[in-house]
Amino acid sequence: MTGQTTRGSAPLRYRAGPRRQAFAALLDGLRTDGGAHVVTGEPGGGRTAFLEFAARAFRAGPVWHVRAEPACSLQPHSGLRTLLRAARHAGRVPGDGTAEEVLLDILRAASARSPLLVCVDDVHLWDTASRTALGRVAARVHAADGVHRVGLLVTVPGHRPVEREWATLPVLELTPLTPGDAAGLLHDLTDGAVDPVVREELVTEARGNPALLLALAHRLSPAQLRGDHALPRPLADAGTLTAVAGGCPIGQRPYRADLLLVVAAAMRATGEQDAEAALVGRATNGLGGRDGDVPPEPSEPPQASELLAVPGGRLRFRSPLFGRAVYAGAPSERRRAAHRSLAAAHPAPHGVPALLHRSWTAPGPDAVLAAELEAAATESTSGTPPALRRTAQVRAAELTPDDALRARRYTAAAEQALLAGHPPEALRLLDAAGSRPAPAPVRGRAELLRGRVLLADGPVDDARESFLLAAGLLAGPGPAQADTAVLGAADAAWAAGDRQGCLRALTHDAHDAHDAHGASVQAAVAGEFDLRAAGANPTGPQEAGEREEPVGPSAHRGATPAQPSVSPSALLRDHRDGMRAVLLGRFDLAAAPLTRVVDRGRPATEPERLLRSAAAALMLGDVGAARRAGARALASARTLGTAALEPRALEYLAYAELRAGRHQLARTHAEEGLRAARRAGQRNTAAHHHAVLALAASIEGARARVTEHATAALTTARRHGLAQAALLAQWAVARADLGEGRPEEAADRLGPLVRPGARRGHFAVWMLAVPCFVEAAALAGRPEDARAVVEDFALWAGCGADPQAPAQLLRCRALLAAPEAADELYLRALDRHDETSGDFERARTELLHGKWLRRRRRLREARARLGEALVDFERCGAQLWARQAAAELRAGGAAPSGPGAGAARRHGARDLSLLTPQQLRIARCVAEGATNREVALSLSVSTRTVDYHLRNVFATLGVRSRVELVRLVEQEEKTGAQL
Repeated sequence: MTGQTTRGSAPLRYRAGPRRQAFAALLDGLRTDGGAHVVTGEPGGGRTAFLEFAARAFRAGPVWHVRAEPACSLQPHSGLRTLLRAARHAGRVPGDGTAEEVLLDILRAASARSPLLVCVDDVHLWDTASRTALGRVAARVHAADGVHRVGLLVTVPGHRPVEREWATLPVLELTPLTPGDAAGLLHDLTDGAVDPVVREELVTEARGNPALLLALAHRLSPAQLRGDHALPRPLADAGTLTAVAGGCPIGQRPYRADLLLVVAAAMRATGEQDAEAALVGRATNGLGGRDGDVPPEPSEPPQASELLAVPGGRLRFRSPLFGRAVYAGAPSERRRAAHRSLAAAHPAPHGVPALLHRSWTAPGPDAVLAAELEAAATESTSGTPPALRRTAQVRAAELTPDDALRARRYTAAAEQALLAGHPPEALRLLDAAGSRPAPAPVRGRAELLRGRVLLADGPVDDARESFLLAAGLLAGPGPAQADTAVLGAADAAWAAGDRQGCLRALTHDAHDAHDAHGASVQAAVAGEFDLRAAGANPTGPQEAGEREEPVGPSAHRGATPAQPSVSPSALLRDHRDGMRAVLLGRFDLAAAPLTRVVDRGRPATEPERLLRSAAAALMLGDVGAARRAGARALASARTLGTAALEPRALEYLAYAELRAGRHQLARTHAEEGLRAARRAGQRNTAAHHHAVLALAASIEGARARVTEHATAALTTARRHGLAQAALLAQWAVARADLGEGRPEEAADRLGPLVRPGARRGHFAVWMLAVPCFVEAAALAGRPEDARAVVEDFALWAGCGADPQAPAQLLRCRALLAAPEAADELYLRALDRHDETSGDFERARTELLHGKWLRRRRRLREARARLGEALVDFERCGAQLWARQAAAELRAGGAAPSGPGAGAARRHGARDLSLLTPQQLRIARCVAEGATNREVALSLSVSTRTVDYHLRNVFATLGVRSRVELVRLVEQEEKTGAQL
């Protein structure tokens, strides 16, 4: 940031956390050890602000802070004289080559009593003699006697190579602001008066450059900042860009060098950050030159300059800001000439890049060129990324003279912007599409896209209305898109927790008069809708009606394989019918249509179809299928470059892992999904990932992270009406309370969310929190509060949509049962846990059973059960819950040694005398090779009893398999142990 170009500086508190830590570590090192560092970054990136911050923060001694004076840069040693004036030193700088030693003596004297910090801003503007002397001194700061307490910070611009004087010094590069930091800076600058939409556009346009962000904000009037008046276009005009960059680089170099810069900048207009150097060279040669210029050889690539770099044969600007400034500041005729030459030099003249360059040479509307651009952008086999497709569609719309066709092309561009992860731009393009008259199908498609944007990043009730409007507009000409809109409205109502609204959306079907898949709104909302009556396909709902077993992970194994010829409308209607049956509590009727959706998604490669398959699998309770479909959707989205779909795919993966009890994997997916959602501007999706992370942290015992993620999820959930994310976040906080031994707080928090009434949480999620509430109520001495909820939960467990629910139900019943019945219920719950994965839920049942046993003085059994719980909690990373199990063990007479006690138990407790007589008999039979059934027959007990005792044997002895048990028994017999 040169002295004549500073427009504003970025306060350091807006830097990301890791950056702040790096700054603090650097400044601490300067205070204690001294040393020299080079601070670099693009113009406007905060170099001056960093030096000011460092000077204010340095309290250990004096600070010499100087800025370069460009007017004096031609005078020898003018830079050093400026530094001596700042130090209030009256001495002269000799011109006999001893300036370096003189400066060292001055620094040595100044730092004799206390550390010294020297800050030189824009040192590249100093005269050569001063730069050379200071560079040599910087290299000797630690080596020379008496100057080890001197800290030296110099700044140089990041768009030019580091000069040789500073090449050996450590470099601190100031990276662009994150969107969140930029938004915070803008909020403080405007006292919060900026409209959210305007804020998003300013942050996007500034691209992390703090000085440009401030310049753009200063350019707008208060009415424009509030969103009352339209923003100027372009928002970052030539004057603003060149001012922040320190002037336009065009016209300051030889003509051919200027041509090279303009051509390279014109390449960036397509959205590419770099370009093939040979192509830029051919285009530059095609523009010719002035008389006297020596043209390079035709095959010679352009050479790197102070503004350009050529790594690996790719040409790019060292500073993106300079690339924008070059293009904006070049005369319009030269820009058009550059685009014309690039189009002619491009090896694919009919591809999107070449056509885009041609479009920027057009003086006005051109229907033919617009049609070519649209055709190239929609070519499915071209591999063109969504961002480039969006640019092509926008240019095609701008060149289109017909209003209706222009609206259609703006809508297509908005779709590509959404896929590329730019929802604010998608909304702007949709507004442009709606500014002119258009037929119903075009308006319907625009509303469909608007609904998708709002569903991911806006009030979900508004999204539902947009989807319903789109369904009506698309009813006749676009049945598949109308079905998509209906499902979108249902998704929005689902996210809002509005069951009746979800049903109304699913019955908002324009095909009801033409096919048998519809039903009246009144019947559906009343809960009387019967899919058997609506099923025109004899293999669909009729088969579902004949099924008596609950829907579960294996519900679709015998289904008919999907046929490639199935229409998208049929798949969407299957999803709609299955979802409607789930809402009506008819899981028997939901199985067939949802199964078809899952099965037909297996061979799919389109991310949207795979995501529908994952959603259907989750409704079926088939978490394995949901994980597979989600993983394939994620891979497909990354392959196609559709950034908008990555956060959703990761959301399905995270929820599937949660349902399967794999909380650490859920956390991994949610952390990645949160980053992807932030990049794509999807605050609603980010809220769901925050909720998953809060749930994972509640298991791991990280209270601070639970609070952080739950607060973030609830903030967005309350603003946008996300009932599902809100309930999950509150559940996470309550589970953290329960893990910390505060059941009263957990019961108070969860009670309103799970008990019947207007405050009950999301209709499809509240039952997941019931086991936590029942446990909290029972431990708080309020079991009567939970009895009615357990009966509701029994209906959920019976439907088979949650693999953990049957075991959880038995645990809940055990918590509320009389003492004579509780033991058997706990044992049955543990048997059901054996049928599913997930250590955490099993460990919770073991912990509760162990507590119950200890309080009835069955200490040997209690220690065995609690030991199992400790091992399982440690295995899944639930350290807070592991501490509970360890505390119970100590209360029962054992002495675990904290974290890792489970491992010590496994490997240390090898004494067979610890076993009860019955356990000893069972261990001996197993060691002789008997199966559990054979052991049961020989001892006249049930197989379940043998299973129970054998698990206790394993836990007590710390063995994991029958092979280990056989070896242990044989070893004990050899040493004289008596069984």
